[in-house]
Amino acid sequence: MLNVESPVSRRSLIQAGAIGSLGLELATLNRLRAQDATTGGAPARAKSVLFIFLSGGLSQLDSFDMKPEGPSAYRGEFRPIDTSAEGIRICEHLPHLATQMHHLALVRSMTHWCNEHNESHTLMLTGRSQLPPGYKVNKPQASDWPSIAATAGRLVASRSDSLPSSVALPQRLINMNQAGVVIPGQLAGQMGSRSDPWFVEASPYRGNDIKGAYPDFAYRRRTEKKVTDDSRFQAPVLSLPEGLTDARLSRRSEMLAAIDRQRADLAGHPSTKHLQKFQSSAVSLLTDSRVRHAFDVVNADDKTATRYGRNLFGWTLLMARRLVEAGVSLVQANLGNFNTWDLHGGIFPLSRELLYPPADQAIAALLDDLSDSGLLDETLVVIASEFGRTPRIFTLPKVYKTAGRDHWGALQTVLFAGAGVNGGSVIGSSDRSGAYPDSLPQTPENFAATIYRALGLPHDAAWYDIDGRPHFIYHGAPIPAVL
Repeated sequence: MLNVESPVSRRSLIQAGAIGSLGLELATLNRLRAQDATTGGAPARAKSVLFIFLSGGLSQLDSFDMKPEGPSAYRGEFRPIDTSAEGIRICEHLPHLATQMHHLALVRSMTHWCNEHNESHTLMLTGRSQLPPGYKVNKPQASDWPSIAATAGRLVASRSDSLPSSVALPQRLINMNQAGVVIPGQLAGQMGSRSDPWFVEASPYRGNDIKGAYPDFAYRRRTEKKVTDDSRFQAPVLSLPEGLTDARLSRRSEMLAAIDRQRADLAGHPSTKHLQKFQSSAVSLLTDSRVRHAFDVVNADDKTATRYGRNLFGWTLLMARRLVEAGVSLVQANLGNFNTWDLHGGIFPLSRELLYPPADQAIAALLDDLSDSGLLDETLVVIASEFGRTPRIFTLPKVYKTAGRDHWGALQTVLFAGAGVNGGSVIGSSDRSGAYPDSLPQTPENFAATIYRALGLPHDAAWYDIDGRPHFIYHGAPIPAVL
């Protein structure tokens, strides 16, 4: 037993307060879910969300919202093709996704005010259209809004005994040209670092100018040429360190359990079990064969490897799919390192030859795989960037060899599939030039609310800070007609 006469440290009290607030929000969520069930509220559509994020800004005009009849200065080199969804046409260089369009809902009217990378990452990754107080563009702050991944991770329990509820992979989004700046918006911010998603650092941090799906689809942006990139995709080291035997690991686990028993006495709250679960999960990561399988994607069987692609994009989405199957509630898959899709130059040759082929193959394989296995019915797949690209094509001959498009927060297309999504549909529209929403404009708040609603989080769900104050997570309504 804890000696009640001994001094109690401030840190211990803070830990106890955190435990209490966690228990409060979980109890409140259970009550709200029960109320929703009795009052006709919509149940959870998804057991998991797989959020595919395309850092840099995918061009809507050259992918999912083409304007073949638009002004010549805007419409680009690519042409649309028919898809598996009647009446929906997408870029000719996305043929695999064209066969999966009956699964997908295209929201062609996502909009926000910002044209800068870091700030726009924050808007879309947190689901908030305004920047938080104390925001610093090149440094995450404790006052930042929590990311969608952190929020879902805190409020939706993992279905796995060995894995956390929220995982981001294959690396954090870091600007290597700015002394390794971690891009704000990815972390838990006001929730505290204990609620950060778990970042699986499976891909190395290459130079900021080298992008793409190594080894076969890597390129240098400034030269717009394919490069040799032997970067190694490697899952977390899950083997036991030298000298740490199973017996020693067991003894360490027993010691942790003893410490936790004392902490439980201090906290006096049943929600301590959540902290114990996290610590036991750390041990399970070393010993659970199912976890090892989820991470060992480079050695996938030949059929699976061929299906997804033996490259960064294929390995990333295969790992994400396995983590969903293993019980992770939200997986954020960053398809490429920071600003991979930022094509101020070379937008047509680089998209056609080096970006679209591996992304098209891997995303289509993911949707097909989830559908074949039955997991698509209970998994919401989301695809988005921080913004779209300018309608007008331009050249910067002193910097880039060929034409590109600039940043454009006013419009992008985001995609949803699975978990009851109305596949083969288009929600909202853009104007003739693909510049602004023409109907049903949607904001980052609507985007986040759609994810939270799919996970079954009630309209008045909140997380609680250490003082017991609620922070409500909905700041907009779910996008109509998606679910």
